[in-house]
Order: sequence, then structure tokens, then C-alpha cells
Amino acid sequence: MTIKESTVSLSEVHRTVAIPKSAGMIKRMLAFAGPAYLVSVGYMDPGNWATDLEGGARFGYQLIWVLLMSNLMAVLLQTLSARLGIVTGRDLAQACREHYPKPIALTLWVLCEIAIAACDLAEVLGTAIGLNLLFKVPLLYGVIITGFDTMIFLVIQHFGIRRMEAFILMLVSTIGICFGIEVLLSQPMWREVGTGFVPHLTRESLYVAIGILGATVMPHNLYLHSALVQTRDVDQSDEGKRQACKWNLVDTGIALNAAFFVNSAILIVSAAVFFRNGVVVTEIQQAHQLLTPLLGTTLASTLFAIALLSAGQSSTLTGTLAGQIVMEGFLQFKIRPVLRRLITRSIAIVPAIIVIASQGEGGSYGLLILSQVILSLQLPFAVIPLIQFTSERTRMGEFSNKLWVQILAWIAATIIVGLNAKLVTSTLADWIAGAGSGAIWLWLTVVPIAVGCGILLLYVSIPKSWRRKKVAPPIPIPIEIKTQEYSKIGVALDYGVMDAKVLSHARTLATQHGASMYLFHIVEGVSGQLYGKDAYDNEARSDVEHLETIAQQLRASGVEVHPTLGFGNVPEQIVKLAQETKIDLLVMGGHRHRGIKDIFFGASISEVRHRLSIPVLVVQE
Repeated sequence: MTIKESTVSLSEVHRTVAIPKSAGMIKRMLAFAGPAYLVSVGYMDPGNWATDLEGGARFGYQLIWVLLMSNLMAVLLQTLSARLGIVTGRDLAQACREHYPKPIALTLWVLCEIAIAACDLAEVLGTAIGLNLLFKVPLLYGVIITGFDTMIFLVIQHFGIRRMEAFILMLVSTIGICFGIEVLLSQPMWREVGTGFVPHLTRESLYVAIGILGATVMPHNLYLHSALVQTRDVDQSDEGKRQACKWNLVDTGIALNAAFFVNSAILIVSAAVFFRNGVVVTEIQQAHQLLTPLLGTTLASTLFAIALLSAGQSSTLTGTLAGQIVMEGFLQFKIRPVLRRLITRSIAIVPAIIVIASQGEGGSYGLLILSQVILSLQLPFAVIPLIQFTSERTRMGEFSNKLWVQILAWIAATIIVGLNAKLVTSTLADWIAGAGSGAIWLWLTVVPIAVGCGILLLYVSIPKSWRRKKVAPPIPIPIEIKTQEYSKIGVALDYGVMDAKVLSHARTLATQHGASMYLFHIVEGVSGQLYGKDAYDNEARSDVEHLETIAQQLRASGVEVHPTLGFGNVPEQIVKLAQETKIDLLVMGGHRHRGIKDIFFGASISEVRHRLSIPVLVVQE
């Protein structure tokens, strides 16, 4: 893990997808297709299932309009997120860090991490429930298993963004096909479905409606989309950015409307099967068990379980990416994806295990609903900065939001903030009324936190130009550029295909600077690891002879050469030899490894360069 200036989002895949310049419309559209499908996974994860099932079972088709409103908001906000990434080359987290004072940015980061943990909690529970329904794995064991299944997706991520997108699209298609069949089997009353598009909200349905909103318009997706669009190698001219914005709008519209179909299908099936029969669904497992007797076929239950498992697994990968983007963007802190994933998943697994162990498997359903409400409460802290950033002419230029877009965006933000404010105030009032003499503790803890969040939301809602006076830009200080001289150049050799290139670069520099060369090779066999310098076996003797042969060849060209052998761990020994010989520059070969080993352990180059204070020249294949 490293702390450094973050210049690009997802540097491993940044601008790795080529965009054909002379191809037809279909090929260009397919080249841009992908980021929105990864984002759409968050719009049909297990948290959506819980809110959609409860909404349909308790209120019939009444809350379909909430799904439609949420989907329209999602299309608008994800389009703004994509535009921010395409035009500025910055993701939402980076923009927040650069725009707000450090304490505000850190607070926004904490809130976003809470939202990602809540989202991951839904993924853990959804996957565990899917395993339980398909393979009868106890829910508690299923939760523990989810701590390991995430490694599979990190391997998939290592094969590139396009393969990752293809894999996610396969899972999303599975979910859509399963629920398309479910809708046909449930035979809903389509006239009543139509009436569900008329807005209607009661006090009882408010909590579920806000859960649907939080499950649909997910805050971490706004950070994610602004980074994923930067995987395309877009022409940086105004026309190139304009074309990228257009095709990403198409991509977003198709992907999120597919997600709307899935969510609507879940709610419609729930209303047609459970509400029509007077069944109140209190857990996803109950919905699975009742589908077979109520619809008269085991196919319904099997499709339900397959779709749920696909939803939990697909949303696992996007959660990893969102966490990586948020941490790197807000903190300029880069961490290996495997470690990042283990931390996030551990945070999600702990509350899931506690609830299941204390309340039984029935407690998982309420935990799913709560996770979506937490997402909804965090949503304004991502939406409002996004609207402000994309409306700034100085930041976006000609791509800044037009007036009608600003009006629609602020209406969406007002609805989100209004529903959340109503939920918070009514919930706090109920808690305080039911706490009796213990209400004082709520006034001392929960109420100040709620007030603090309200003040923070008010602060981020105020345009930057209103918060501080404009000051004259600082006068640039001339940069002093000096000629760098090297007297000792170290060369790390592994007796591989890269040695010729590494030695060629090092000798060229040594000749130009009149420097001496120090050749380093590390004996990393078993005896070298165990006995160090005392291990003078056949491998060590052979390595000494080979190193001396290379030294003689270089000396013949007029360069002073000092061969040195190390024993044991390669990165540690290279650092040790570099420090002992006091070299000015180290030259190493980069092999661009693509293996499972590098996912977990990284390469020698990373470990060496972070522990040395001298320049390290990496020669690539």
C-alpha cells in the first residue's frame, strides 16, 4: 500500500479500451458499452430484492411509481457522473478532495465508506441466502463463505476491464431472464400494475419507499461511474468528449432501464403472488418457499434462487472497485485490491454474523432493509456535490449542465433530501417517545450526529464562491532545474530475458556520466534462503561465475564494474546491497507479470522502489 498523489482513477485499467475512430455506429457504441452495466449491478443487488419484495407484499403495486422515479433519477445522476469523469478526467471522490477543505473531504469519505459497508452487507446476506436456497448451506456458514468468494472476482478483475464487463453482463442477463420467466408464471393484474405508476405514499409505506430509493439510486455508484468511463481511450478534443458523453448516455439508458425491468419484475411478482394471497413476507427465504405452492411449479423457486445468487456475486466485484476509487480519490491512498476487499468484507460480515447468531436467520431480512435505508441517508452527500461540480462552467466548460438539467437535478436532490429528512425526524421522534427516561442518551448521542449531518449537508450545498472570497492566483515560482550526475549505478540482474536490455541502459548511462557499475544478483534458492552467505552450493558457484563473465564483458567496453552476490529474499537483498554500496541510481527490469502471485504479493519492483530514496529506472519488456 502506498500514499501518493493520485493522478488517474483505476490506474491499472485507465484508458486501456481503444475507441475505433473510423468504425461504424454499432462498433463505436459497443466500444463505449460496459461501464453502465457494471454500475447497473448496484441497482439490482440483494438489497433491492428485500425492499422490492416487501413493497410488493405489503402494498401491492402501489410503489411501482417509486421505482420509476428512482430509475429516472438514476439515469440523470449517472449521466452527470459519467460526464464529470469524461470531461475533467477526475472521478467524484477526487473532485470532492480538491474542492472541499480537508476536514470536510475526510468526513465525506467516512460517510461514503459507511455506505459501501452497508452495500457490502446486502451482498453478503444475498449471497449467503442464495447458497442456502440452492444448496441448503446454513446461513451463518454462507456468510463466512462469502469472505472467500470475493477472491474469485479479484482474479477476473486481473484479466482486464472488458472481460470483467463481459462476466458481469452474463450475470445480469441471468437475473433478467430468471425474472422475465417469473413474471409470466405469476400472471399479474396488468391494469392494477398501471395504477401503481400513480404517486401514492402513506406513513406506513414511507420507510419502504425510502429503502427502495436508497437501493436504486446508490451513492457509491456515482463515484464508480465517474471512474469507469475513464477506462475508454477517448479523444481529448471537445468533439471526442462530446461523442463520449453521447454514447455513455446511450449506455446508461439501456443498462439502467434493464435494471428497472428487474426491480419492477421483483415487485410485480411479489404483489401478484404474496399480496394477492394475503401473505406478508418477512424474509427472502420465505418468498422462495412460498413461490412453489402458490404458483404450482418448482421452477419458480429455482429461478428465484439462481437470480439471487447471481445478484449477490455480481455486486461483489463492483463494490470492490467502488471502495478502491473512494479510498484513492479521497485519501490519495493506494491499497492492493485483495486487502481492500478483505477489509470491506470483514466490516460487513461482523454485523451479519452477530444478527444471525442472536436473532436467527429471520433477522437477516430486517438487516437487508436497514442497509438500504443507510444508503439512502448517505445519498445526498454524493448527489449534491455531483450536481454542483457538473454545473460549474470553470470546471466543465461547454459541457456544464444546461439550465433545464440543473432544474431537474436539483428537483431530484430536493426529493431525496426531503424524504430522508422526513424519515430521520419521524424515526427520532418515535425513538425518543419510546425511550422514556433513557431518552437523554438519545439527545446526547444520536440527535447531535443527526444535526451534524444536517449542518454538513447545508455546507456542501453552498456554492464555493459563496463560502470564501476569491483571491488572486499565486504567482508561479520558477522551477530550478539542475543537471543530475551519477557516479555509482546499480544494476539488478535475474539472469532472465530482460538482462540484456537492463545492462544496455545501465552501460549507456555509466558511459555518459563516467560512473562505475555495481552488478547485483540474488541467490534465492532454498539454501540461499536458509544459510545466506554460508550457502555456497552449485547454484551459488554458478551464479558467481555468470556474474563475473558479465562484469568482464562490461570492463572490456571501458566501464568500471563491481559484481556483488546476495542471498535470500530478493527485494530485501537488493535494498540492502544498494544501501551498502551507496549507489546513486538503480536499474531494474520489469516483466509485466500476469499471474495469481502478483495479485497477492506484488512484484519485486514495487517493494524495492518504496524502500529506497534514490531514483529507480525500470526497463520494460
